[in-house]
Amino acid sequence: MIVAFSVAPTQTPTADAEMADAVTEAVRIVRESGLPNETNAMFTLIEGEWDEVMDVIKRATEAVAEVSPRTSLVIKADIRPGYSGQIKAKVEAVEKRLAQD
Repeated sequence: MIVAFSVAPTQTPTADAEMADAVTEAVRIVRESGLPNETNAMFTLIEGEWDEVMDVIKRATEAVAEVSPRTSLVIKADIRPGYSGQIKAKVEAVEKRLAQD
């Protein structure tokens, strides 16, 4: 499965710098998981089996919650048993078609 998720503090004791610090810790947890992942300006994508992906998302959310009494979490999942490497394969399929134009 591929999961796109966004986790962020909705309240912090001080300025925006602490929001970036909290999000950085969440991304660090994802990257250290060893699962395929990508981060962009809006979401982090992570690919793996249900339990391992959800565990990483939970730990990333807990890291943000350490600095914020209220945390926002958005999750979108593509659940397709038997497939892996789809973070790259889906983009490559589109890029291939664009190159044909």
